[in-house]
Amino acid sequence: QVQLVESGGGLVQAGGSLRLSCAASGRTVSSYHMGWFRQAPGKEREFVASINRNGGSTFYTDSVKGRFTISRDNSKNTVYLQMNSLEPEDTAVYYCAARESSLYSRTAYYAESEYGAWGQGTQVTVSS
Repeated sequence: QVQLVESGGGLVQAGGSLRLSCAASGRTVSSYHMGWFRQAPGKEREFVASINRNGGSTFYTDSVKGRFTISRDNSKNTVYLQMNSLEPEDTAVYYCAARESSLYSRTAYYAESEYGAWGQGTQVTVSS
């Protein structure tokens, strides 16, 4: 089973940027479709973005389209979430998740239940 560790969270002013990283160990990240989810205080965890195994297909929730970019570097066993034009509504704990899939799958995997491995989360706080 793959282990995931997120990093890169912090406190930023509205309009600023952060880049989250998700480092995998135990198994190569290239075997997995990877996703980012977030959970704000008092809310359920929600899908943010995901990327297929070869990086050829990416998927985003509507509220982050045009602001966030998911990418992966399989040679570094790491997945990234570049977050630009951050808004206070983006404040949440961000989680990285992994699931096995076929190499050229174009399925987005929006649901939490579709992922079998999770990181511990990293806090992102956006001040107004």
